[in-house]
Amino acid sequence: MALYLIGDVQGCDAPLQQLLDHIDFSPSRDRLVLLGDLVNRGPASLDVLRRMQRYGTAATALLGNHDLHLLGVARGARKAGRKDTIGCILDATDRVALLDWLRHQHLALHLERGGRDLLMVHAGVLPQWSLARTIDLAGEVETVLRGADWGDFLQTMYGNEPAQWDDALTGSSRLRVIVNALTRLRYCDARGAMEFDTKDASSAPPPGFMPWFDVPGRLTSGATIAFGHWSTLGWVSRPDLISTDTGCVWGGCLSAVRIGATLDERELMQVRCPKAQKPV
Repeated sequence: MALYLIGDVQGCDAPLQQLLDHIDFSPSRDRLVLLGDLVNRGPASLDVLRRMQRYGTAATALLGNHDLHLLGVARGARKAGRKDTIGCILDATDRVALLDWLRHQHLALHLERGGRDLLMVHAGVLPQWSLARTIDLAGEVETVLRGADWGDFLQTMYGNEPAQWDDALTGSSRLRVIVNALTRLRYCDARGAMEFDTKDASSAPPPGFMPWFDVPGRLTSGATIAFGHWSTLGWVSRPDLISTDTGCVWGGCLSAVRIGATLDERELMQVRCPKAQKPV
């Protein structure tokens, strides 16, 4: 069984089909993990969701900020923006089934490969969270999203505060920090305080901040973390890191990483993508 990790698709179903053909993906033989932001900005978000749902247990998705935004708009927690391209989903006859499938996906996944840990998230992990802690905290949000009161949670999900984790946090503030770290994080300081305004490459951090994966003493440094979300960072492959968002929706590439028997066995495969929109 081959394991393929794919970066941000953002509604670009035609490039996704091209990439899956290129890697010769077979749902009966392989496993596929999309690392969040399946929808929005691109032209065919509905087709992406239907494709993933059709693959059944062969395909898993992480929830990204755009996926959560879709759920928020669907439940009236936020109005759709001018550049959103999610109306096709909201108007679809199978809307309920698709949204139900989406809200049952993950915020973090852990697999072992060749005796080493692979942690998958959409955006990042706070430095004071261990691998086990990250999975547990992601599970808190997943439980709420999969429950009867998921719409109430989405009403309180938006916002940048609190900007820092505290074990004493409870309620919506606690869940908001978890969501922001796992789906929006790029930069934080040495104490784990998050900064959300800067989207530039990691070579240009805002004063006092650094890429989340470069914080000294990060508790997940012993694992390999695969993530998307950061198109200006692009493809990065190092022993503890796999960055997969290569800007498909902005005219870059859609990238898949084939993970072999060990985490050191990585093969990058890409297809070029037409430009859907300008970055915002």
